[in-house]
Amino acid sequence: MSRTFAIVLIACIFTLPSDIKAANSKQLDITKLTREIKAPDFVLTDLKGQQFRLSDHKGKNPVLLIFSTTWCTFCLQEIPHFKSLHATYAKQGLEVVNIDIQESKEKVAKFAAKQELPYRTLLDQDGTVSGVYEVRGVPTLILVDKNGLIICRQCRNVDTVLESMMKK
Repeated sequence: MSRTFAIVLIACIFTLPSDIKAANSKQLDITKLTREIKAPDFVLTDLKGQQFRLSDHKGKNPVLLIFSTTWCTFCLQEIPHFKSLHATYAKQGLEVVNIDIQESKEKVAKFAAKQELPYRTLLDQDGTVSGVYEVRGVPTLILVDKNGLIICRQCRNVDTVLESMMKK
């Protein structure tokens, strides 16, 4: 009896029309798949000694936070992509900042100069900010909209999200 049931069930699955749609189907918008959470404010110093306060951008600009380290090979491989995002969206108001985690200013400054990073590099020397943002690996991308809400974390589709956000 159970073998017959299994055969009938499999036959039904393979004979269903491929264009079945949900009763209330809408086009899936991947830019709306994250729960919006208020981004914790922080103040960090950049390589030039200037302070960066996240809340200073609220109501003005979206901010892409890139948590990284100088020793991370994946971070190094992603730098061309990060530079491309900066080149494409900075002129539209996106603030891109690299947040280096628990490394000396000297080491990070040499790395940033060698890689010719066009965006600000902030120093999270004691790891407090990366802890607050629950960074578990690098690189970690967090996109904060102009209202101060995290709209994308570990943004695998950051290009799509930015394209949609910057059109608004």
